[in-house]
Amino acid sequence: MSEPSSIAVYSADLVFPVTSPRLSDGAVAVQDGRILHVGDRRWVLDALDARGAGYREERWDGVLAPGLVNAHTHLQYTRMAEVAAHRYRGFDDWGDAFDEVYERGGHDWAEAAAEGARLSLASGVTAAADVVTDQAALSALHDAGMHGIAYWEVYGKSNADWNAEAREEVREQIRSIPTPPGAGVSPHAPYSLEVQPLLDIPDIVREEGLRLHIHLAEAHMEREFDGIDGYAGPAGHGEWPELEADSFRALRSHGIGVSSTQFVDHLGVLGPDCHIAHGVYVSAEDRALLRARGTSVALCPRSNEVIGLDMPPVAAYLKEGNLIAVGTDSLSSSPSLDLLADVAKLYRVAREQGYRGADLHQRLFSAATLGGAAALGLHVGKRRIGQLGVGAVADLAFFEVQTANPDAALAELVEDGEGRARRTIVAGVEKHRS
Repeated sequence: MSEPSSIAVYSADLVFPVTSPRLSDGAVAVQDGRILHVGDRRWVLDALDARGAGYREERWDGVLAPGLVNAHTHLQYTRMAEVAAHRYRGFDDWGDAFDEVYERGGHDWAEAAAEGARLSLASGVTAAADVVTDQAALSALHDAGMHGIAYWEVYGKSNADWNAEAREEVREQIRSIPTPPGAGVSPHAPYSLEVQPLLDIPDIVREEGLRLHIHLAEAHMEREFDGIDGYAGPAGHGEWPELEADSFRALRSHGIGVSSTQFVDHLGVLGPDCHIAHGVYVSAEDRALLRARGTSVALCPRSNEVIGLDMPPVAAYLKEGNLIAVGTDSLSSSPSLDLLADVAKLYRVAREQGYRGADLHQRLFSAATLGGAAALGLHVGKRRIGQLGVGAVADLAFFEVQTANPDAALAELVEDGEGRARRTIVAGVEKHRS
């Protein structure tokens, strides 16, 4: 008979399970990479003693929380920080600067993505939605032992060049993604792909039982506006599809102001197996569509700020009940891969936009953990993350705080959490300590 595997007990001044009340002097017991017990420290230890189970205890003076989930990033661009060192006048302006550096050549995408994974782990991130454009970077999450999903990005396909060969290439790329963790496809954006690939890619992904992730409502040109001949506005929404336009850009060229969110919804892209990045230029109708489809939004406010975009409607998302997560985007458009810096920005934006709810700290911390897991379909089942609960994968992050008061400590992490991560454990294995 084999010996039972060892049990590690991680106790801390404060434990934030996310899916249950915050604990003072709490503990998490871990065995075989999964959570065995969560609760008051004394209760956890007594429960193990009652079973005669041997364990080792490790104490932390601070907050023990689930590993953070970065719901939108591009790790391969980690060494393109020179682009984010400037401020831009909008997406096209930033895109020109990005293209100049990207097309310079000489990039080691594999090593850049590996560096991005290391930086992520150092900030308490244990899982990510990593959008990959170059094949060399596909294994970053896998090689780092992180959780999440690597999304192969499909960009710049027209109806004319979307043929059987192009479809097979997508299938081959999906099969080439190293797993674990998970695999998916990111049809880049409604303005960079024409109608046929936007129709077919979701079908390919869903046939494989995988997930979708799309940049949506990020650029100014994706917003809804009053167009010509009644094609924009609620009364005209039933008419524009009859035009059978080749692309979203074609609609814009005809002065039709339907939003990009409504456009991709008509093509069947949205759903509970899809989450979007950014969601800046969304109307109340767009937000209602996202809720109706069960589609989460990964908010990346610091990236939006660098590019010169507006802030997303954080207060409206919260008040209306949209599913939200948090992303850093890449170092080509963001100052760091520290997810809590984006959480702090979202807190300030929500308050500036008039959100006065006393639950703001909890909702934003949940967005950076459980919300990110939900966006990736990893909030339930045997692979669930973003929470400290019995049976969940033991992804843990340890943060330094200045108080032992649970409410005050949560406020510290949400309002000023950047740089506070001190230890990161993925599936029971330590990945970072500082």
